[in-house]
Amino acid sequence: APVESSASLCLRGQVIHRLPMPNLKDELHSSGWGAGCVCFDNITTKRNKLILPCLISSRIYVVDVGSQCRAPKLCKMIEPVDVFWKCNKGHLSIVHSLPNGDILIANMGDPAGNGKGGFIVLDGETFELKGNWENECEAPPTGYDFWYQPRHNVLISSAGLVPKRAGRGFNPDDLKKGVFGRRLNVWNLSCRTLTQCFDLGEDSLPLSVKFLHNPDAAEGYVSCALSGIIYRFYKRDTWSVEEAIQIPAKEVSGWILCKMPAFTADMVISLDDKYLYLSNWLHGDIRQYDISKTCKPRLVGQVFVGGSILRGGPVTVCRDEELKCQPEPLVIKCKRVYGGPCKMQLSLDGKRLYVTNSFYSTWDKQFYPNVVREGSVMLQIDVDTEKGGLTVNKNFLVDFGKEPNGPCLARSIRFPCGDSTSDILA
Repeated sequence: APVESSASLCLRGQVIHRLPMPNLKDELHSSGWGAGCVCFDNITTKRNKLILPCLISSRIYVVDVGSQCRAPKLCKMIEPVDVFWKCNKGHLSIVHSLPNGDILIANMGDPAGNGKGGFIVLDGETFELKGNWENECEAPPTGYDFWYQPRHNVLISSAGLVPKRAGRGFNPDDLKKGVFGRRLNVWNLSCRTLTQCFDLGEDSLPLSVKFLHNPDAAEGYVSCALSGIIYRFYKRDTWSVEEAIQIPAKEVSGWILCKMPAFTADMVISLDDKYLYLSNWLHGDIRQYDISKTCKPRLVGQVFVGGSILRGGPVTVCRDEELKCQPEPLVIKCKRVYGGPCKMQLSLDGKRLYVTNSFYSTWDKQFYPNVVREGSVMLQIDVDTEKGGLTVNKNFLVDFGKEPNGPCLARSIRFPCGDSTSDILA
């Protein structure tokens, strides 16, 4: 939530437990499982600790979800001052466990909110803050997401944006001023050093990074939110990148710019490496691509679940290379769904794709004020895993506008039994 943060446990579309956080204005942006929870040749690994880093406050919460699976409780908290003094880092984002069991958290900036990439490490058993992960080297100018492949001794991270400027909302005057990241960074996983950097274009804003799940695969994708380009990265002798998908911007009136980018906020790959899913937070659609041929993804499914270009809204689409008319608003269980699809999570069998519609509270207020007033939702998208295709499940809705201390803005989703973004196989 934008003011009062909490973690909610949902079952069959109902909130069955709530864990309020003891501080305000944290911005619980992402989540990840604690040490021993990432699968390394063991698909039955138990997940009993949930790590919640905070994007605004830089605080870190550790939640015990193992002692009472239907009543998680807070078991540890690392204060921002510890992160600031020990690591000179702040504005924490994505979490993954490392092969040695420690916990790696990406950061977007320094304590003052200036852009600064890199990572901090928590001990996998005690959850004590150990310090910075990277060895002494030039830190990337910004940071956000990362993924790694142990068999290829590589970690790849994305750029994100400068925290103190992002916290004010999207400002077109920030374009071409280095506020929005443009780099894809390649790290030596064992040496913890930066080995290669790719420039993906000014103001491209690389966010989500995913390797294929096959531990032998030396390839994956990175989505660029503002340029609408998804790049494939791969290794032959050295690492290279190539454009794989281009989602064209829409020429519009009644919006902050004359061209509206898709804003690919999240990306998920199915465990069998057959499908790639993209959430377009501004356009409002979720896309399913067949990546059987990884260099030539093929669009096989698309569904609109909101967005800024809906029929009857303040934005008029003047020119669209893909659609013949503006999509209709989505109503589920008599509730109009506002906002656009953001964070996704895919079931292990690949048949259920869950999505929430909050990106970042400041940006939510700017682009989707109705979401802030009425609360966000979690939706279920039914997936055709044979031929491809997406359908909104009209019988499933978690309405966070009805929360006792709400309305709340929901984002990160995790499955205790395993999901498609937690496990890294070695």
